[in-house]
Amino acid sequence: MAKLKKILGVLLLVGLPLFPAHADRIKDIASIQGVRSNQLVGYGIVVGLDGSGDQTTQTPFTVQSVVSMLSQLGVNLPPGTNLQLKNVAAVTVTASLPPFAQPGQTIDITVSSIGNAKSLRGGTLMMAPLKGADGQVYAIAQGNLLVAGAGAAAGGASTQVNQLSVGRISNGATVERAVDTPLGQGEYVFLELNGSDFTTAQRVVQAINRAIGAGTAAAQDGRVVRVKAPRDSNQRVSFLATVENLPVNPGEAAAKVILNARTGSIVLNQMVMVDACAIAHGNLTVTISSDTSVSQPDALSQGQTVATQETKVDVKSDKGGLVTLPRSVSLGQVVKALNAVGATPQDLLAILQAMKTAGALHAELEII
Repeated sequence: MAKLKKILGVLLLVGLPLFPAHADRIKDIASIQGVRSNQLVGYGIVVGLDGSGDQTTQTPFTVQSVVSMLSQLGVNLPPGTNLQLKNVAAVTVTASLPPFAQPGQTIDITVSSIGNAKSLRGGTLMMAPLKGADGQVYAIAQGNLLVAGAGAAAGGASTQVNQLSVGRISNGATVERAVDTPLGQGEYVFLELNGSDFTTAQRVVQAINRAIGAGTAAAQDGRVVRVKAPRDSNQRVSFLATVENLPVNPGEAAAKVILNARTGSIVLNQMVMVDACAIAHGNLTVTISSDTSVSQPDALSQGQTVATQETKVDVKSDKGGLVTLPRSVSLGQVVKALNAVGATPQDLLAILQAMKTAGALHAELEII
């Protein structure tokens, strides 16, 4: 014991971490199989809007919803009644039912317009049932909307800040039905890694067996780890609390470059490597301009005035010099080498694809 204290004291003195610098908890890189949230969706109407509701001539389902609601409340409208509603909007209500939620608990909901309402600001959601994928009602939603936006219009001019057709109600739905969430099967609990990686799965098994005991955990594949847990529910919860807080140094991620073709965004992780290569890049710009001129005939020529189009086409090709990129083994060197080309993010999309084809880029390209 004295020797162990001496070693710990030396580690603290020199500033070395007791666990790996990049160690994560198991709960950060894995989840327990079966412990998951469930999506809920419902349909409802929002009332109390300040003239910014649906235009009933274009959204007849809004009028039908109001008539149906009034009928359920004992108000029967005469046949042929033409309702002109400006303060009502048809909406969809979405929510996420967390695991272990019990009847009586409240959850947050998001309310989104499905008609042509201009704004849901200041509205109140009428009672709307929320259903799961099985068609069963799991929660009831109702309450006043909070819209994080503002807008104004006058004299044909308008301005708007943020989105006005989507609102949120904190604790706006009450859970009416619980979802069975099993903690494993029999004596086993299964951990599912957030990403498939054999190295990480092996290290999770080693960490559990080292802390709990040999044979406690075993990897089924690169994503699922089977853990032997106590059968008693109270002991199982305590056991899982211990397991999910064990430190694990996950395996290094695969080299990957993410390309967003719509925005030109490029993201590289630290495992990307570049071999020595030479790149020549030039831009070709084509400009087409069209001017309208009027041809006026001479006096007494009985001619007609006509408009003519004069089109000019200009082609400009920027010279692209040959740039040599050295072998790069770190993310900083890769970024510095790519900046040396002097290309825009949109140009880098084509350059990186060409480097991958040539075998100079050691990374997986993923286009989103």
